Parts: sequence; C-alpha cells; structure tokens
Amino acid sequence: MRRFRIKSSRLSKRFEKGGGAYPVSSHFLPVSVPANPTFHRTQSTSTSYQYLSLSISPCEKNIDKDSNLQSISTCQHRVLAILSENNNNWFSLLSKEFQPYLQRIDPRFVISFLQNAHNPVYLLKFYLWVSSSNPKLAKDSSVVRVLSDFLWRKGPVILSEDLLREVKSCGCYITEDLLCILIRSWGRLGLAKYAHDVFAQMPLMGFRPSTRLYNTVINALVTANSLDLAYMKFQQMFSDGCPPDHFTYNTLIHGACKQGIIEEAVRLLKQMEKRGLSPNVFTYTILIDGFCKSNRGEEAIEVLHVMRQRNVLPTEATYRSLVHGLFHCLAPKRAYEMTTGVLENEPVLQGDACNTLLYCLCKNGMAREARDFIEKLSLRGFVPDATVFGAVMVCCMKTLGFDDLHLLFENFIKNGGKPGFHAYISIVQGFLKERNHAEVCKYIKQMDTAGLLSSVVSYNELINLLGETGEMDMALEMSSEMRHRGFSPNLVTYNTLINWYSKLGEVNKARDILKKLLEHGFRPDKITFTSIIDGLCRAHQLADALKCFHEMPNWGVSPNALTYNVLMRSLCEIRAFRDASMLLNQMQREGIKPDCYSFNALILNFCRVGEVNKARSLFSDMLRLGAVPDKYTYNAFIRVLCDENKIDEAIEILRIMKLNGCNPNPFSYQMVTEALKNAGRFEEAQKLERYKETTV
Repeated sequence: MRRFRIKSSRLSKRFEKGGGAYPVSSHFLPVSVPANPTFHRTQSTSTSYQYLSLSISPCEKNIDKDSNLQSISTCQHRVLAILSENNNNWFSLLSKEFQPYLQRIDPRFVISFLQNAHNPVYLLKFYLWVSSSNPKLAKDSSVVRVLSDFLWRKGPVILSEDLLREVKSCGCYITEDLLCILIRSWGRLGLAKYAHDVFAQMPLMGFRPSTRLYNTVINALVTANSLDLAYMKFQQMFSDGCPPDHFTYNTLIHGACKQGIIEEAVRLLKQMEKRGLSPNVFTYTILIDGFCKSNRGEEAIEVLHVMRQRNVLPTEATYRSLVHGLFHCLAPKRAYEMTTGVLENEPVLQGDACNTLLYCLCKNGMAREARDFIEKLSLRGFVPDATVFGAVMVCCMKTLGFDDLHLLFENFIKNGGKPGFHAYISIVQGFLKERNHAEVCKYIKQMDTAGLLSSVVSYNELINLLGETGEMDMALEMSSEMRHRGFSPNLVTYNTLINWYSKLGEVNKARDILKKLLEHGFRPDKITFTSIIDGLCRAHQLADALKCFHEMPNWGVSPNALTYNVLMRSLCEIRAFRDASMLLNQMQREGIKPDCYSFNALILNFCRVGEVNKARSLFSDMLRLGAVPDKYTYNAFIRVLCDENKIDEAIEILRIMKLNGCNPNPFSYQMVTEALKNAGRFEEAQKLERYKETTV
C-alpha cells in the first residue's frame, strides 16, 4: 500500500502474455443447462447448549474437591477414553471411577458430553450408564432433547446383536424411553424399514406393545414418508389391544395431509369422532394446513368455523398456519381479502396472526395493503411487533411516498409502538433522500436515546446508509462519534468509508481513511483493495489501479471476481479489450470463477463495436463455465442483431432468454418491435407488443 501512487505506464505490460481469449464456436447463444442440484440433509431447529470451560460449575467444584479431577472437560475426556477402549467392562469402569460423584453431576455435564462425543454408540452407552445409575437425571427433558437431536445428527445407532449382548452383560437394558428416542431418530433419518423391523422384534427385547410405542413408531414412519407402513402399524394396534388416541390420529392425519391425500385426512377425522375421540386444536390446525397445501383455502376457513361451533379455541399456531397457507395457495390479493375477513370478525384481536399477515404482505410487496391494515386495526388497539413493523417500513419505502411513510411511522409511535432499528433506518433514509438534515439528526438522536445504537454493527449500518446517500461528512462524523461512545471502529467501518469515498471518486479522502485503517492496526483485505481500485478507476487513474492490484499479494490478499470485474470494466471503457481478455484468462488460471459481470464487461463492449463473433465466443465460454447470463447480456446481442437487420435471430434471443429463466424486459421487446416496424413487418410487431403486455 505504500506504493499507492505510481507513474502511469503502458497497460499491456501489467499482464502476463496469454492467448486464446476468443475460442471459436459454431453455435449461437446455446441454451444453458443448470448443473445437477446438490441435496442436503434436512436441518431441524433444536435447543443448543454450550458450556465453555471458562469457569468451573458447582458440579465441577465438587468433583475437583473429591477426586482431584480439575474440570468437567477432564471428566469428559476420561469417560470418552473408557468408552473408546473397546472394553466390554466399560460399565463397571465408569461406575467404579464416577459412581461416588454421580449424584452431584447435573444435566449440564451430561449434555456437554453428549455434544462432544462424536461416536453415536458412545452416546448410547453413556446414556445407559447414566440411566442405570441416576434415572432421574436420564429423564431430564433437556438431556432427552439433546440426546434425540444428536442421535439424529451423528447416527444412526444400529441395535446389533453384539451391542444388545454387550448391554445385557453389563446388567443394563434398553428402556422404553430409550427405545422411543431411538425410533424417533430412525424416523428423522428416513430409516422407515429399520424402525418397522425393530418394532416387530420388540418381544425379543422384552417389550410388550403399548399405545405409546405404537404412536412412536407411527410418528417415525410418517416422518420418514412411509405412510403405508404407518397404516399397517395402525391396523395392528387393535389386535394387540392398544387403543389409538389423539396422538395416533393426529399423526396419521398429518401424514395424509403431508402426502396431499386430504380426503383420507377427513375420513380419519370422522373415524376418530366415531371412536369417541373429539378432535382437538392440533387436529384442526393440521387439517387447515393440509387444505391450504392442497390449494383448498376456502375449505381451510370452513375448518376454522367448525372449530368455533365446537368450542375449540384456535391457537396462534392455528392462525399462523391459516395465514401462511392462504398466501401459499391463493393469489396474494385474494389471500389478503380472505384473511382480513377472518381476522376482522374475530371477537378477540389475534395480534400474532395480524403480525403474520403483515409479514406475508411485505413478502409479496403489498405495501398499501399493509399500511391500510395497520390503520384499520389500530382502531381496535392493534400495534404491530417492532420487528414486523420494521419490515413494513422497508416494504413501504419501495412503493409509498415519503409523506405516507412518515405518517405511518409517527402513528406507530403515537399508538404506543416502539420502533426497532430497521424502522428508524427507513425513516432516516427517507429524510436523507429529501436532504432534510435537521430531521435526519433528530431521528438519529431518537435512535440513540432508545438504545438502538448500541453496537459497532448498528453504527456501521448507519454509516453505510449515510455513505449510500452521499452524506460522507455525516458518515465520517458518525465514525468519530462511535469512538467517543466507546465503540471502536473496526475493519468494516473503515472499508465502508473507503468504499463510498471511492465510489464518489474522492481518492484522496479514501487514502486518508486507509491511513487511519493502518494506524489502528488493521490490515487491508480484499474489500479494501477492491474499493481502492474501484476509486482509482473512477478517477481515471487506471495505471495506479493496476499497480495496487499487483501489490495485493505482498499483503497476503488474493483478489476475487469483483476485483477483476472492476478492472476489466475500466479497461473496456478505454477499449483495451486485449488487456481485459488477459485479465479474464488470468483469473481462471488462478482458480477464480468468472461470473456474469466478468463476461458482460467484454461481451457488451464487443457488441458495441461490432465484434459479434468474439462476443458469441465469450458467451459460449460463459455458459460452459456455469455463469448465468442476465438481461444485459442478452440485450447486447439483441441490439447488435437488430442493427444488422437480423431480426429473426433477435427474436430467437427472446425465446432463449425465456428458456434460460431470464424474462425479457420492456427494452428487450422495444428493440425488436422497432426493428420489425422499420422492416415493414407491422403485423409481427403488433403481435409481439400484445405478447409483451401479457408477460412484462
């Protein structure tokens, strides 16, 4: 960075010599084929427990006092060592060494071990020992929850004959509680057949069928998408004298809804009632979700009416399922009308459901409807959740006028709402666009008073907003203010300032911030370098930008695709296409995958100067390397083809855009229709314009 300023020299000397920048292709704009998708194991939300060994827990102190073990970590390592010795005496060894202190170990110790043991069999053995020595500890809900989660994440545990024999030889046995935990883990792992087979072998393990065990295996089979096997087990319940209960029917109804067999779910509901089991709120909530997923929103609302008739009170989860479901199966406008009809007729205001509706409206860009809904229900005392209101403000910022946005914000405060950080950011952004600095300062002060400027992250976001709107003096002042408030600017703070100064072409001020960055002990990263290079390019100091680019390795920083893109764009602006092509080749040699913008820099300019064959060749390379063309890529070809009166090929480009998932914009159609009119093909031009009106 010390060599930030250099004398200009010939650009071509900045690159390694290379060739073959424009390979020949006989195809014109081939349709891209997406790569094979990658499938991942479904993740589920679970409670996470972390206990860092920065302090000693009361349990740890007891163990240290009595056995000279210095920490929980030491105990865990010792337990793990015993279990990993492949010694069948693991149970007696654990009992001999830890039995005197077992009563003093709390659930945190057990949970911590479960989290740190990577072998699922060790988890099982350790739990068996704890279960035998301290049954109350083994039944702790947090321990059971973590064990279930980790048997799924690190499993499966297979109940082999050797393992069962080993467990039996230790005087232990698989309890019904543990078997239920194992069956649930197999269901989550998709091992339906194995769960079914183990259930069939239960008598050999000393278990008698029970409604609880049947419910567990049916739930596992439904989770593993094996509804047929679940029904088989359901039929066996009666012959084994295990009457199905609410959980049984709710699980099967959920499975039927999950498979889209909503009529079967309704049949199960009727069967449930015939057996004297009244459907509960979970039953109806599952049905509402099922009807919505089957695109039968009106019937979902009918289920809600049935609940009222039968005095089953809907929960917040019921309303959330209904609101999300209606927006899933209906057009947003229709979903809004139906949902508001339900919520406005409720005798008791459902705040959580209203917040869910506002979230769905924002997700669908329905800012006016969100504003109207808030205004209407505020008469009944509804005040949106602060987080949801922040989303509403962001949505309204894109559509409504600033006066409407400001009024919405002030009414929210007037009605007792407490705006969150993003709500304030939206109103500050609006006043920044209005250049009303007095109001900007007023609301920033309110943010500070409300405790919303309470971290480096919040200051950085505000500084970025100020920079984005060109208020660099205020942004710089805010960076000084945060230091006075005890929040030291970090690398992100300095990079943000450098980035916006660079985008404004104020290279000297960017350099001043860079000096501060170095003075405070930070090392520039690729974002720092890319911002500086961008600023130099905007200031037409391209030679300096290239020098800065070649200095990056000296700081241990590798350029990324954005760094290359900035340079290639600037090189193309001065028609240094050969140098830009060399950069494109260089980034590929260094293992950096070019993106759409990398190719666009050259393709757009080749089309602009009439080098269509080179542009076509680059387009072929673009598809081969997996870069996805955007509307600018296609429009460049459409323009040059229309200029060359190759209108049919331009129309073919429109078709290819659609096939590749890139919808033509109005400008795409405009270029082709004008070319058709100039060629006297008025009927085709009118047909294309009518088609545009139905798609754009």
